[in-house]
Amino acid sequence: MAETQTGGKRRKRGFERASGLMQSRIREVSEERGFSESRLLTHWEDIVGEATAAMSRPVKVSYAKGGFGATLTLLTTGAYAPMLQAELPKIRDRVNAVYGYNAISRIHVTQTAPIGFAKGQVAFSDPKPAPKPEISAETRETARSLSQGVEDEALRRALETFAGTFLTRQKNQTKEDK
Repeated sequence: MAETQTGGKRRKRGFERASGLMQSRIREVSEERGFSESRLLTHWEDIVGEATAAMSRPVKVSYAKGGFGATLTLLTTGAYAPMLQAELPKIRDRVNAVYGYNAISRIHVTQTAPIGFAKGQVAFSDPKPAPKPEISAETRETARSLSQGVEDEALRRALETFAGTFLTRQKNQTKEDK
């Protein structure tokens, strides 16, 4: 290869994809933290889903002495820890699907401040709330009839809204189950 005036190597080929240029650096950093599959870092949202990815980040993978059953460490804030704990079986299944075998046997949740570790400064975003369902006129009328008899106007409107949302979600859920 030809040398440039600054002493660096000059390329003979044309342009290269940025992903190709960064691939070795990403692999190096991910292996430093025990990730043999760098996709866990680069495609975390695709693997675990948008809501789970918004409240967690993979930090490292630790292997036992025998090499069986690695532990994945996830970083989250204290407020999301209980919700993340409930998702652990799903997360383990999805991560193991990336590896192609049961590489991860345990997941350890580490809590931190909303701005992650000092190195890397991971910022967490709030998971997007579920969209409010469209309440049909029929469902709205059913909700109104259920809240009849409540004398307090504000309470009656709140009960109508709650009943309408609940009935709509219940109808949508039964449609999905079929």
